[in-house]
Amino acid sequence: MKTAEDLRQLLDRIDHRGYPAYKDTKGVYQFQRYVLSIDHVQGDPFAAPSKLSLRVPGRAAGFLKELFDRKHKRIALQDMLIRNFYGQIQQYSFQAKGSGKSGIINVTRCSQEILERTACEINPSSGDVTVRFEVGFPANGRTINSRELKKILYDFLPSCVEKALYYGRLDKERVKKVVELAQDQEAIKSQLEAMGLVAFVANGSILPRESGVSQRPMKGAVPFVSPKSMEVTMELPYRGKISGMGIKKGVTLIVGGGYHGKSTLLKALEMGVYPHIAGDGREYVVTDPTAMKIRAEDGRSIKHTDISMFINDLPNGKDTAAFDTEDASGSTSQAANVVESVEAGAKVFLIDEDTSATNFMVRDELMQRVIHRDMEPITPFIERVRALYEEFKISTVIVAGSSGAYFQVADSIVQMDRYVPKEITKEAKAAAEDYPKLELPKEGPKKPSLDRKIRSYPALKSKGRIKIKTMGRDGVTLNHETIDLRYVEQLVDSEQLVTLGNVVKHLEENVFDGKKTLSQTIEELYKRLDSQGLGAVCDGSYLSGNLAMPRKQEIYACLNRYRKLGTARR
Repeated sequence: MKTAEDLRQLLDRIDHRGYPAYKDTKGVYQFQRYVLSIDHVQGDPFAAPSKLSLRVPGRAAGFLKELFDRKHKRIALQDMLIRNFYGQIQQYSFQAKGSGKSGIINVTRCSQEILERTACEINPSSGDVTVRFEVGFPANGRTINSRELKKILYDFLPSCVEKALYYGRLDKERVKKVVELAQDQEAIKSQLEAMGLVAFVANGSILPRESGVSQRPMKGAVPFVSPKSMEVTMELPYRGKISGMGIKKGVTLIVGGGYHGKSTLLKALEMGVYPHIAGDGREYVVTDPTAMKIRAEDGRSIKHTDISMFINDLPNGKDTAAFDTEDASGSTSQAANVVESVEAGAKVFLIDEDTSATNFMVRDELMQRVIHRDMEPITPFIERVRALYEEFKISTVIVAGSSGAYFQVADSIVQMDRYVPKEITKEAKAAAEDYPKLELPKEGPKKPSLDRKIRSYPALKSKGRIKIKTMGRDGVTLNHETIDLRYVEQLVDSEQLVTLGNVVKHLEENVFDGKKTLSQTIEELYKRLDSQGLGAVCDGSYLSGNLAMPRKQEIYACLNRYRKLGTARR
């Protein structure tokens, strides 16, 4: 391993030379209290910044083992360190001058959710702290300006590392609270099953967000207060007793007038599959981690999927037990989303009528009389929702504002009134008695076939290396194949999409062989990700710092929207 002085001398030698000479800096260097790695050097000052990483040995970092001895604690601590490092380097970004991206210093900017990321990793055995970040190597035009790079590496960076990554320099009470919150959040999650709940919303939670482009809590918002009839109390290791609304397993209906908070509550439940940072307002909103948002998705691709639970006897004779389309309708897309979520292991469906296909959700009594069941290929969700729970053990939370049809099949009904929830189950059920009952099918649904075997798509690799490009949270492109993920609404960070792109690339290059089902493939892959980390799906000489862990359910969702997914016929 070379020394920091070796790097300094190298920078002196290449000063004023052509920009490609920066490539000579690639390597590993021992600084006084950490090891710096220059992993990838940009081709010119206008290209994407160079990739660097640094490793602080566990003894020097000094974090107590008890702060990271469990995975959820380690992820929370890593998240805090990324935020610390980001706060420090922002003071110095672009302080070193030059052309193009010269002087930029950047690391992942974390969202309100706490995710496992490659930007910071704590080795669970040694306590070593590794941070991956970017630096724009300075130049004048395309001529190296190594004096400015020395400012970054020898003046700015050591100060940032010292203040952000050493336990001895941090506010111990703040570190302690971050880890304790992670413990409390994990405790809520572990109690849901035992209490027969699919979600918990603590009293005092702030659910509304600042704006459509900001996920920070809205100032002056109405704090959440559970109806007494739905209130449960949990014992947490650090917070102690905490009370809030427990949403029971089964079918829960959320109703109310427009702008009264129905969709706001559902959105909080969607995001409750992730832990949130202190001050977010939703720290103690916890949902079953497998919960999936189900919606219509016109135009999506569906590959060899059994949607016969909902759709049969199409006029064109198309096989709905192995349904294929490049341009799904609202109803067929929502049916596929349900079946694919069953395959992905979801135990809770979250549905908002505003983003659902009306003919998929319900057929009222009059329509049933006018259009006989034999003439309608769609079995609406309302006719399957009870069976999904009673036979498949999948609960559903539905937001409805215009149709009372679901009153008949719901176990619990919550009315949102100016952001205040009220349980109205008895009243709503009584009112429903005055209306004709829906005719439900006599036979329950058959379990959908989930044995799709996946083969590779050779044309993707025909031009050599597969290149990945993300479009924010809208989608990911592999060479010229775009996977549209706009409506996979529980993806919260663009770095999750970078990971999904790497997952598809890895599976195409190494795994898809036509012998294993999609489920077998993803389950094996996710076990590797869980044990080996995000590097398990990345090739190359270094690990990028722009990856974040998606849930297993989002890996299913991504592959199911991949138009080149090769399925072997049953």
